[in-house]
Amino acid sequence: MTIRYPIPPFDQEKAEQKVKAAEEAWNSKDPYKVSLAYSVDSKWRNRSDFINGRKNIEKFLEAKWRKERSYRLKKTLWSFTDNRIAVTFFYEWHDDSGNWFRSFGNELWEFDEKGYMTQRIASINDLVIDEQQRQLGVQGAY
Repeated sequence: MTIRYPIPPFDQEKAEQKVKAAEEAWNSKDPYKVSLAYSVDSKWRNRSDFINGRKNIEKFLEAKWRKERSYRLKKTLWSFTDNRIAVTFFYEWHDDSGNWFRSFGNELWEFDEKGYMTQRIASINDLVIDEQQRQLGVQGAY
């Protein structure tokens, strides 16, 4: 397995780079590309779903982005230690009926020595919004 820079131990700059890379990957909406940031045996808790392994993460993301259309995400570094990063985030999307949502929450990440995420714990809440209330994906927003 190759190294996924930056690698632990994290400092402010490395942690911010890791968060930015994650944001860019998730905004690509490419399940395979996103899954490559996770170890082969990575463990996730995403809301009430427990997902184990890179292949299952990829399948989960495929289903997610079939449901969550026009998905756009913003992640912000909250805190870090040697091999852990905490982020806050929000993303906006609509369903196939045109109903808009803003989902927001926190993630806790743990990395191995090669820079792969071995654990991701995500707590997420959804808020129904009007399309006019969108903050992401509109001119002049984040």
